[in-house]
Amino acid sequence: MRVLFLSFYYPPDLSAGSFRSRSLVSAMLKCAPPHTEIDLVTSAPNRYASYRQEAPLQEQLPGLKITRIPLPEHRSDMLGQARAFTSFARGVVRHTAGRHYDLVFATSSRLLTATLAAHIARREGALLYLDIRDIFVDTIQDVLPRPLAWIARAIFAPLESWTMRRAQRINLVSRGFEAYFSKRYAGQTTFSWFSNGIDEEFLAAAPAVPEPRQPLGEVLIVYAGNIGKGQALHAIVPGLAARLRGRARFRIIGDGGAVELLRSELIDCTNVELHTPMTRAALLEAYLKADILFLHLGAEAAFEKVLPSKIFEYAALGRPLLAGVAGFAAEFISAEISDSAIFRPGDVEGAVVAFASLQLGTRPRREFIARYTRANIAREMAQDIFALPRRDGAAAS
Repeated sequence: MRVLFLSFYYPPDLSAGSFRSRSLVSAMLKCAPPHTEIDLVTSAPNRYASYRQEAPLQEQLPGLKITRIPLPEHRSDMLGQARAFTSFARGVVRHTAGRHYDLVFATSSRLLTATLAAHIARREGALLYLDIRDIFVDTIQDVLPRPLAWIARAIFAPLESWTMRRAQRINLVSRGFEAYFSKRYAGQTTFSWFSNGIDEEFLAAAPAVPEPRQPLGEVLIVYAGNIGKGQALHAIVPGLAARLRGRARFRIIGDGGAVELLRSELIDCTNVELHTPMTRAALLEAYLKADILFLHLGAEAAFEKVLPSKIFEYAALGRPLLAGVAGFAAEFISAEISDSAIFRPGDVEGAVVAFASLQLGTRPRREFIARYTRANIAREMAQDIFALPRRDGAAAS
């Protein structure tokens, strides 16, 4: 059996899609039918200009071949990302030409990786399994200026429909996506619900017993991850830092399309540090120094459906969570994560009240960890992928 696995990001790149893909590939190799060959095609590391890691363009492992497509230098804005994906798509089409696949799998947040997979699956007459991590059409409608959003939706909505209708199975990482996809594609495909989860590095660092914590000075609030318009840190951190001056300091770790906007808003904030992306080992060390872990999404309706992958690694470490989210993410955190406080996105005064409600200290979240260990989720998802029924009714394996 020959499997094509498409993921725009893969280690050593730092991204939710990268870590998800690594875990899933490992699980697929363990449960694949005999003589299965997985052809993983991804991009050469390019997630952040401020964090570059070298990786071979070709790797051959037992049952797995990794091909990394080199991309041109690009910024994190929309034009730069479009240029990068165009290069990636051309490289994928060249690589897959003349190769036969029985099953095509893609994990995709911005739709086009899924569309590329659908094109190849149609060309090969292969089964198609899509892992959808965001609703691209919904997001662009909320984040782009209205005239541009109308044009983009007119282009991408039909493309989304064409892509999704070709999949035999669509996995949705957030239950917040259910209404959108069920309304449009129920009866034409089947859905699964394998979320993001907690990686081994964070499981190993999870606390075993409660630990009191009393900072000697200001409380340290840490955010790590993408700094884009979707996170809207520029809309909350400057105002919140000003209100908490003398009580708390912020350490922001990451990069992205809105980092300069955030930097410009922080000129007068002496209690905020900006750091470029770092390795997971260094990131874990930064988390363990934090008194509170911080999360924020934009106030647009599209972000009420998502479930950020950051939640899982934050929760595993037992630190209090301060989250500016709404919709499904707010419901999930309230139901699943103890020692958390939620405020409406962009609401500085609400964030101050939420901050004051948190009790500092480290507390194990054993039930959460048991439910959301990434390796377990990946194993179940890999089994679901290989159980995909062929058109003749048999399993893919």
